[in-house]
Amino acid sequence: MVRTETISIHTKGFCDIVNITPDVSSIVRQSSIENGLATIFCPGSTGALTTIEYESGVLQDLQDALERIAPSDIPYAHDRRWRDGNGFSHIRAALMKPSLCVPVVSGKLTLGTWQQIVFMDFDNRTRHREIIVQITGE
Repeated sequence: MVRTETISIHTKGFCDIVNITPDVSSIVRQSSIENGLATIFCPGSTGALTTIEYESGVLQDLQDALERIAPSDIPYAHDRRWRDGNGFSHIRAALMKPSLCVPVVSGKLTLGTWQQIVFMDFDNRTRHREIIVQITGE
């Protein structure tokens, strides 16, 4: 059995982090799939998905680490070509990845105690995003 749904979110850009765990959990519950896999995917090249403890300190640490790895205030070849100023956004998204898979066991996501599924928007402006959630299993 396969069920596909979308999660609509509005983001602020600039490393905005949105907890989508409740939405994904709801889709899993409504799917009636007891055992399988939840795949969460972000179409687009300036956003990413990961898991993290959704706590302000560690969220800030992650944002700070990404700023050190792919600074927002240095020149990028992408910016010279397109003049949109979001070269750093594409690099961060490529490093973090656009999808995530979480096992579904007994009708629930198998996340750790503090582990949450988050969408990160790296673009340099606000965005409307459609996150794809596909549950497969039996």
